[in-house]
Amino acid sequence: MKRRALLLGALFFPMAAHARTLRKTVKKPAPRAPARPAVHNKPVARASVGPQPLKEAKSQLIAFNTSPFPYRGLIPDTNKPFLDVRAGRRRGHTTLRGDVCWEDTTYSDRRSLLYLPAGYNPQLPSLMVLFLHGQGATLERDVMARQAVPRQVAESGKNVALVAPQLAFDAADSSAGNFWRPGHLAAYIDEAAERLMRLYGDKRVGPHFNAAPVIIVSYSGGYLSTAYALQRGGAPFRVKGVILLDSLYGDEDKFAGWVSARRQTGFLLSAYTDSTRSENATLEGLLAKRRIPYANSLPKTLTPGTLAFVACGGIDLHGDFVTHAWTADPVKQALAMIPGYEPVVQPQPKPQPQPKPRPPIRAKKRA
Repeated sequence: MKRRALLLGALFFPMAAHARTLRKTVKKPAPRAPARPAVHNKPVARASVGPQPLKEAKSQLIAFNTSPFPYRGLIPDTNKPFLDVRAGRRRGHTTLRGDVCWEDTTYSDRRSLLYLPAGYNPQLPSLMVLFLHGQGATLERDVMARQAVPRQVAESGKNVALVAPQLAFDAADSSAGNFWRPGHLAAYIDEAAERLMRLYGDKRVGPHFNAAPVIIVSYSGGYLSTAYALQRGGAPFRVKGVILLDSLYGDEDKFAGWVSARRQTGFLLSAYTDSTRSENATLEGLLAKRRIPYANSLPKTLTPGTLAFVACGGIDLHGDFVTHAWTADPVKQALAMIPGYEPVVQPQPKPQPQPKPRPPIRAKKRA
């Protein structure tokens, strides 16, 4: 009986190990991923790519390797050395007035002024303005402060980079220095492009500055540097236009030669006082002999082929001509007359509606 009971127990109550093999393994369902919200085909805003417009203006006074001075060559068309006076170790130059200007004080400043206005956009076409100051000037006192050339450039509304070399430092001399040398203008604007790239702060904008057309703005004694830069500067296809601010004291043949060669692709605007009236008349005569038409009034725009001479009044206007010529701020207006080259105006964010203020809660008066 006991043995039978044991056999029956083994049949109805198997061992634990064997019982685990008989159990069915039930797989738990994998957890469901949370439902994603419906995606509508809305445009996705992409981050801006490439160099962006400047939020703030940038300026710099920096020494150039290709500066107009020092210059130790000959005066063109003569065998006379530029530095023709010695006093011990000092060297000097005798000006046309007979004064002696010393190299260490007058012809040794290698600096140029660089300026990029706020909003300057290197992704758009731009101009490089080369400003050549007159006699008795310095970059800080005259070009920047008294004549306000950077401000006029900024207020022109154009995509303009300004470059202004120091010529004879605070001296009554118009000598062109290294601009007398063949090819020097090309070398100077090449260095200016690299310096502007560094000032902007992005190597990607190098080709942009290298391709920018050049506008020469010359005041008073800057005419000599301008004349030789146009005749032998080595960048005939780079110069898009010339703006003379009472700045034609000679070398009319060089200006006439440039106009003849670039009459279809460049422009010339010469505004003058009685100080340079005769020289402007001479240039007009040279153009007339070559049957090149010109106007004696202010044009509406400065487009390729525009040639205009504008009389502005007596010689008493000459000293402030950069700020008061045919109008106030003539550099600003002249640049604004060049079509194109406007920077993109950044869209202003729309003002968010403000919630209406709730009326103050007044406490109920107790009866």
